[in-house]
Amino acid sequence: RKCGWQAWASEASCEWMMFSICLMISLVSWVATVANTASDRPSFILMFADDFGWGDLGANFAETKETPNLDRLASNGVRFTDFHAGASVCTPSRAALLTGRLGKRTGVTHNFSPTSVAGLPLNETTVAEMLKASGYSTGMIGKWHLGVNGPFHPSHRGFDFYFGLPYSNDMGCVDDPGYNLPEQKACPKDNSSVTPTVDEFHHANLESDVSDSVPLYLNTKIIEQPVNLDNLSDRYALMASDFIHNQTEDNPFFLYVAFTHMHVPQNHDPKYTNASMRKTVFADTLLEMDATVGAILRALEKHGLTENTLLWFTADNGPWETKCQYTGLKGPYQGSWQKQMTGSSTGKFTTWEGGHREPGIVYWKGKIKPRISDALVSALDVLPTIAALSRSPLPSYRRFDGIDISHVLLNGSDEGHEHLFHPNSGVGPSGELNTVRYKEYKAMYLSGGSGSCKHAGSQVTKHDPPLIFNVKEDPAESTPLNLTMSKNNIIAEVEKLLVQIHNDIHTDNTTVTDYKSSKSAMPCCNPHHVVCRCTD
Repeated sequence: RKCGWQAWASEASCEWMMFSICLMISLVSWVATVANTASDRPSFILMFADDFGWGDLGANFAETKETPNLDRLASNGVRFTDFHAGASVCTPSRAALLTGRLGKRTGVTHNFSPTSVAGLPLNETTVAEMLKASGYSTGMIGKWHLGVNGPFHPSHRGFDFYFGLPYSNDMGCVDDPGYNLPEQKACPKDNSSVTPTVDEFHHANLESDVSDSVPLYLNTKIIEQPVNLDNLSDRYALMASDFIHNQTEDNPFFLYVAFTHMHVPQNHDPKYTNASMRKTVFADTLLEMDATVGAILRALEKHGLTENTLLWFTADNGPWETKCQYTGLKGPYQGSWQKQMTGSSTGKFTTWEGGHREPGIVYWKGKIKPRISDALVSALDVLPTIAALSRSPLPSYRRFDGIDISHVLLNGSDEGHEHLFHPNSGVGPSGELNTVRYKEYKAMYLSGGSGSCKHAGSQVTKHDPPLIFNVKEDPAESTPLNLTMSKNNIIAEVEKLLVQIHNDIHTDNTTVTDYKSSKSAMPCCNPHHVVCRCTD
């Protein structure tokens, strides 16, 4: 038998040539695999603040002086002025961040509770799962809030290492309840005669449907319950530094740091008391959060990992206005029309700009040129962009609401989204798309609802036609456009976009999330203690 393309070759020569070709193919495949796990791919640190306003970043708003480390990142990277959360409340925003998909697709439309039996559906793929499959070392530090039982725990959602809280720090008691409105009670010390008594504690926490203490996890084990919030930020900084220390230049990593700050109750180490220029609890706590960012930056520099690490900072939603002096700043995004008409909140839980417009900073030394970008971008873009930069295949059999913005980061483009959908996050049916951003315009089909510091909230009002604001010219959303005077048929465009997105979701691989609750699902270190205290 002779080789068809080399008639002169002997059979032995033919077999040797075939072996050589197969060997070369194998070598090429091996080289590609090695290249896909080597240091030419960047590492990623994703930092996510809690209840953080657009104006809580000093680089955005001159009144804020407590973020020098974040401001340094902003001055050396891309600072986005039109960056948006994927929702305006904790759980749906975090699901959108980690999956690149709206809650109408994932089924995650409102918060999970400490008694939730499930979490982010298992057929949804997190950015950590995507990167781990692509050879990355993965870690998470901080607040999860996407389910903690069994396979829903972060240790089973793509993270090799986890240290943090399973949900918000107000979803249970702690020994030092910090600062909150209304004031929280401390945990009972034992099951009998304590201050507060067990009955007093349960009565004080009836509204929140919480009776156990907040746990702290190391991987899948509760190591402290109740958690000590006073030194938690220092421990976050230490764990982040240790994780970075354990990485090597040969293998890329992904670290997700989801800060407990600025959520209430606000606790900080005593060394930060009155350390801020404003000398308020909020400002002191903000200063501590920024110091954690500084510790992460120093760890990268110490281990020579800065030049191959992309850092991304943003937040889950805007300020929680009912918390009065413990809430943050929205900058110019005041939602003035709603304030004037109803007095209701225009921050967290709402789709006014102050509820979802967030700081957005992306820094990569030597790769991203310092600049300010007005591109319309979103936390939904994190997964598709990281997929592109890491050369990881996007999760299959689903569609994404986020886009790859690597051209914005690396090439100086300001071409982001033409439109975004802002899901209801506490006002109106959860997850429904009653607010649409189209170019510089914003259509709002609902108003009212959520309470503010000195206002109990108002009835939800439907608008048909919707209120239309030009958020470029009127960032305060003070004056709806007179549609009869408008030269553009904005409403027709918005309604066409709504039809398109609903048709797209209807034909997508979507999920129904299990929101069932059971007291037995609540994390508990010691079931023999009234609040699960690890040691009696």
